[in-house]
Amino acid sequence: MDSIDIGLWVTGAMLVFVLLGVRVAFAAATAGFLGLVWIFSAKLGFDRGFLVAVKMAGTIPHSKVSSLALSLIPAFILIGFLAYHAGLTKALFEAAKRWVGWLPGGMGVATVFSTAGFAAVSGASVATSAVFARIAVPEMLKLGYDKRFAAGVVAAGGTLASLIPPSAILVIYAIIVEQDVGALLMAGFLPGAFSALVYGALVIFMAMTRKNFGPPVRGYTWKQRFESVPGALPIFVVVGIIMVCIYGGVGTPTEAGALGAFVILCMAIYNGSRWPELKASLMETAKLSAMIFAIIWGVLIYVRFLGFADLPSAFSDWIVSLEQSPLLTLLLILCAYAVLGMFMDAIGMLLLTLPVVYPAVIALNGGIDVTAAESAFGVSGAGCAIWFGIIVVKMAELCLITPPIGLNCFVVAGVRPECTVQDVFRGCTPFFVADVLTIAALIALPGIVLWLPGMMGYG
Repeated sequence: MDSIDIGLWVTGAMLVFVLLGVRVAFAAATAGFLGLVWIFSAKLGFDRGFLVAVKMAGTIPHSKVSSLALSLIPAFILIGFLAYHAGLTKALFEAAKRWVGWLPGGMGVATVFSTAGFAAVSGASVATSAVFARIAVPEMLKLGYDKRFAAGVVAAGGTLASLIPPSAILVIYAIIVEQDVGALLMAGFLPGAFSALVYGALVIFMAMTRKNFGPPVRGYTWKQRFESVPGALPIFVVVGIIMVCIYGGVGTPTEAGALGAFVILCMAIYNGSRWPELKASLMETAKLSAMIFAIIWGVLIYVRFLGFADLPSAFSDWIVSLEQSPLLTLLLILCAYAVLGMFMDAIGMLLLTLPVVYPAVIALNGGIDVTAAESAFGVSGAGCAIWFGIIVVKMAELCLITPPIGLNCFVVAGVRPECTVQDVFRGCTPFFVADVLTIAALIALPGIVLWLPGMMGYG
């Protein structure tokens, strides 16, 4: 049996583990380790092969996770939890309500924009959904909004944290495919804002076409609107820090995350947060960071096995050899992500698939050195790495609101006992359609993704 056959058997076994409910970190690590033993035993004999596999599996996590870029992840997550305890979420929602509440479906629009604003200081979609389920859903229910819509707009709005920087999942993508973290973070700004606008337009359309959808919020004076701005100002300060550090070349993304966390920490203390709140923020950050790093550790062992099995290059050769449109092949890959996302969490899904799928997409476009004019998708090789990253992260967002795993929906249902999981999934259905249209726009108009990175000299 050759190495590619071994790779296929081990990958199949890992997928069986995941479907049986084994955590992605343990499923990937186990499959990767057994695959390494199999590969090296075939070449060196079982005794030597086993020892080589043990040494490799033991050194891979430290050698890869010690990367400075990964320190961004706990920094971004900490920003989000500190912002919550600083009361910035309530201030942000109040400001959005006063400024856009007069629109049809105004409370829904305010929820979308406030979740987008909080996403700009939080790298975790689940945390965003949990926070606004406590704040926005009761407000909408008081005004007569349908509970399914109220829960659905919060769950869908929470997904924006995956795309709008600071985004932990974009950092993970950059590490896996060895691309510049700053370029990926900058590339997420416009698509994230575009997604928020699409959501907002959808809410307005629903309010204008459905009877008794929910009243707009009127009566705020211009003075009251401007009075709400200072409470939300720290959000814009953190966004400005990230933009200046990354786009202006003043500092690294890691320094931007650390400085942003410090600013929010000062604001939290100023707003009355004390040791219990700070301890809670640190503990939640540690728990979520440990979970993410555990997944990364396990998957890196599996990725190393894939390299020895030569499965990524074999898959790339097969994809390129298909006698069909490259665009159709890309769409089929994205459909596969949609199906896979029904059974796996977003981070685990990307970590497991990108080592194989990413080289195939780059080859499908014409290679890493291809120019935009000669490429299959109308983007250069370097641009394709960034463009595909945003699209695949947007697909990961989509999977957060699709059954049966849709994590954001379970979180909202857990926070709001009056809403069942089925209610939340039904409320998310229009936003699923909006996400599909957004992905189609990003594919058809790659400039939405590449304009900001292009200003930095990427793509």
